[in-house]
Amino acid sequence: MNVIFLGTGAGIPSKARNVTSIALQLLEERNEIWLFDCGEATQHQILHTSIKPRKIEKIFITHLHGDHIYGLPGLISSRSFQGGETPLTIYGPEGTEQFVKTALSVSHTYLTYPIKFVNVKEGIIFDDTSFQVRAKKIEHGIDSYGYRVIEKDLPGTLLVDKLEKVGIKPGPIYQKIKNAETVRLEDGSIIQGSEFIGPSINGRVISVLGDTRFTDKSLELAENADLLIHEATFARDDHHLAYDYYHSTTEDAAKIAKASNAKKLVLTHISSRYQSPEQLGALVEEAKSVFPSTVIASDFMQIDIPKRRTN
Repeated sequence: MNVIFLGTGAGIPSKARNVTSIALQLLEERNEIWLFDCGEATQHQILHTSIKPRKIEKIFITHLHGDHIYGLPGLISSRSFQGGETPLTIYGPEGTEQFVKTALSVSHTYLTYPIKFVNVKEGIIFDDTSFQVRAKKIEHGIDSYGYRVIEKDLPGTLLVDKLEKVGIKPGPIYQKIKNAETVRLEDGSIIQGSEFIGPSINGRVISVLGDTRFTDKSLELAENADLLIHEATFARDDHHLAYDYYHSTTEDAAKIAKASNAKKLVLTHISSRYQSPEQLGALVEEAKSVFPSTVIASDFMQIDIPKRRTN
């Protein structure tokens, strides 16, 4: 599991930063990639990575400002040209479906796969045996959502050494034991598979917040997150601009990370007014003064999210 930042700028693209898009790679876990927002030229950014558009199975849109959605029609079309056949699900506020369908209709775009649209409301918006995604409305000029991606607890590892000690050799029986089944051995004895499985492994949590003012609503999304991705459009001294434009400062993001007990904070959605290494360094230091485990995202940065320890 890892995150690749395809665009980390705010509002408009700059020479150093494209507009917002974040790829959550779940190749080992699901053989899928999930996108969070799809700003203009996201498909061009993908060309500089190993991401295959046909692997993108879900796209989560935080809100409908152009720097978060203008790349959708192009990416959707390219996914079709590049061998995409599996369904694509797009989650977003009301209006997402209208925007996409209008763009595809007037451009006479034909797709080789179906698209499912989900109008996002607060609560659980996706849930299966391995992952759950929750959404919560935060504070922006228009409806804007944050997403909390929860990996469900993983089963413990098979205790091979313990099995060998009781004379159980590798074979098809291992799978039954790994499934915690009751197993009858060749000598007629019965074992409980659960006795030969290690402790379960806590699932990971990734929180991706859309554009927002500082708000306690973000705490629920970020609680105990392994990785919190939070916009930091403005520096601390520009807090009045952040409030007026419904955005956050570096310090705002750090306060959310600290209060929510997140493990790591990544600042993104950086205004183009901060471009020099000195300015960017100052942004990081502002956040670190509140929450030390902070980094600032750059386009194409990749962050691995290691598995948690066993319960």
